[in-house]
Amino acid sequence: MEQSFFSRLSKSDTVLLAGAGGGYDIYCGLPLYHWLRARGKTVHLANLAFTNLRRCQGEFPLHSLLRVNLQTSGPAEYFPELHLSAYLGGEPIYAIENAGAAAVKRAYDWLVGELKPDTLILVDGGTDILMRGDEQGLGTPEEDCSSLLAGWDVPVAEKLVACLGFGIDSFHGVCHAHFLENVADLIKVGGFLGSWTLTQDMEEYDFYREACAYCFRAMPDRLSIVNGSIVSATEGEFGDVHSSSRTRGSELFINPLMSLYWGFDLVKLAERNLYLPSLRDKFSRNETALTIERFHDSLPRHRRPRLIPH
Repeated sequence: MEQSFFSRLSKSDTVLLAGAGGGYDIYCGLPLYHWLRARGKTVHLANLAFTNLRRCQGEFPLHSLLRVNLQTSGPAEYFPELHLSAYLGGEPIYAIENAGAAAVKRAYDWLVGELKPDTLILVDGGTDILMRGDEQGLGTPEEDCSSLLAGWDVPVAEKLVACLGFGIDSFHGVCHAHFLENVADLIKVGGFLGSWTLTQDMEEYDFYREACAYCFRAMPDRLSIVNGSIVSATEGEFGDVHSSSRTRGSELFINPLMSLYWGFDLVKLAERNLYLPSLRDKFSRNETALTIERFHDSLPRHRRPRLIPH
């Protein structure tokens, strides 16, 4: 009973695996990275960066793209891409400036032209990349949708999206009943490619957990809430369990669904986003955010949140 997501990867030779939503999202793709590399695939890593690239010294193929390796320097307080490169023995991580959709697209154009991947996988830590625009709460759509639009437009034969961390986006106002409704909509058109879970006995999970721990030791004041929650869930924690002091004062609901991957066809997902085409000419993050906000405000009504009745 092989998942359709993995069936589509069977013919891949060169994969561009990219964090879609910024920050630590590329870490959510590390189990996939390990799985692909174990099967002889060439895998290149990229990430929409929350790192301030203007404070970095290194190789800039473009103004909005930094090739991060052991020779790169940057802000000590926050640079997850650099620590991931160190964990991988100096393997380059391409850090994409957190700018507007048009600027992110330029970075993807360069990556595709230079690396020539036959497959693109966007990885979202959380699930708000599934929000199509008419939900009352969209989460943090600016970064996800800039990456999604770039992935939609670049010429790559196979394009996929993987989400990890169901429930985590509740903090940003996402209704997960809407997420499930959007998955159901994608099922109707063949855009949902299956779900699978991380478990403690997987080599892929060990690799991911160790990479997170390596980065957390390097940046103890900027631990990833998303990845910390996923690790807690995979190791059997449940309820109001805090892996970071950053979540103190809030109530968490760590649960087994957080360790579940969801796979999608990128193009079919992008086609159902109601505002994505309007972002193509936006070069700054503020322009992108304002365009999304104006679209959302212009709707006569939104889908209101509802509880999942289970």
